[in-house]
Amino acid sequence: MGKSTHFTGQPVLSQLIKPLESINTEAVSRMYNGERYVKSFTAWEHLVIMVYAAIMRFDSLREIEDGTYAEARKLAHVGVRQTVKRSTLSDANARRDARIFGLIYHKLYERHSKQLLADSRTRGWWNRLKIIDSTTITLFSNLIFKGVGRNPKTGRKKGGVKVHTVINANEGVPCDIRFTSAATHDHFMLIPDNLQKGTVMAMDRAYIDYEKFERMTELGVIYVTKMKRNLTFETLSDSYVQSPEGLTLCRIRTVIFSKKTKDRTIKHTARLITYFDGEKKRPVELLTNDMEMNWNDIAEIYHCRWLIELLFKQLKQNFPLRYFYGESANAIKIQIWAVLIANLLLTLKKQQVRRKWSYSGMATTLRIILMSYIDFNSFFENPEKDSRNIVRKRLDKPPQELTLF
Repeated sequence: MGKSTHFTGQPVLSQLIKPLESINTEAVSRMYNGERYVKSFTAWEHLVIMVYAAIMRFDSLREIEDGTYAEARKLAHVGVRQTVKRSTLSDANARRDARIFGLIYHKLYERHSKQLLADSRTRGWWNRLKIIDSTTITLFSNLIFKGVGRNPKTGRKKGGVKVHTVINANEGVPCDIRFTSAATHDHFMLIPDNLQKGTVMAMDRAYIDYEKFERMTELGVIYVTKMKRNLTFETLSDSYVQSPEGLTLCRIRTVIFSKKTKDRTIKHTARLITYFDGEKKRPVELLTNDMEMNWNDIAEIYHCRWLIELLFKQLKQNFPLRYFYGESANAIKIQIWAVLIANLLLTLKKQQVRRKWSYSGMATTLRIILMSYIDFNSFFENPEKDSRNIVRKRLDKPPQELTLF
């Protein structure tokens, strides 16, 4: 039997991590003393092994070690010229600073972010829309990252690491990430002075802060968030929007919030929009500092906030974030950064393929062929090509019948 029509001289993993080769990982590692006392296991090998483990969804150091035994020759193509022992990887995860992996992620994002712009929407606010939210990854202990909520009856309380994330809506991958304990409040991540004029921010009600909202208004930054039930305000104006048939579509109020601090009294004027959500069968109240935009656009901006929830679901379903390869905070952060790097690399590849794939479908197929000598783009453009060729050859040359003598 001949070779596959998708055959190439490099395994799929080598093609996937190609964008990482433009980053001098050794120089990045030396910035945080990552190569000190290192004899053989370099930052590049550490990075490749962690990305490999993230894509393969390995749940333990033993699985990673066994995987390197089985694919030792193919891993040599990507610069890993040794079998990785559990103790070696465990020590590296504990000692090599997680900020190295964070900086590699940000460098990779900065160099390839333009390739992520594949959405064809033309609305003015879409290309300026940022979404901010956080997700909590449950841990095995409360001693590493402080958990949140009441203590259970058993007296044991699981900890959690909260991943605070900002994404550009037209990219779909994180552009800013911070790690804290699960007990940290979300609103610390909202920094108005880091935002450019004209930016549109979609967020949940956990980020409501009058002082920050007033600063965003001064800087020309638009925000859209959900209204909290217990907020008190003064109504300056009240109006209704009706359909041609006379049905009430939306209620629009101009309100002012007041908050007293030690130094001064903060007053913030905003627009409160109330409309009925037909899908959820309930009214929705949105808060924004934009006084002119159509209420339909405001509702759509908040609806786009769901994109970040889909990203969190995508990461947790397709990568190993239930079991961790180390018990230190540094090891946990390295594993999360490796997942984010793997997600970014796969997203870049997905953008190059014209054929429509679901992210989960592509991630699952990638795990199957990761160490095969198959051209990534050729296979994902036409995965049925080989099987059709085999069927065609079988029909062209039917098997000869055997004679009795």
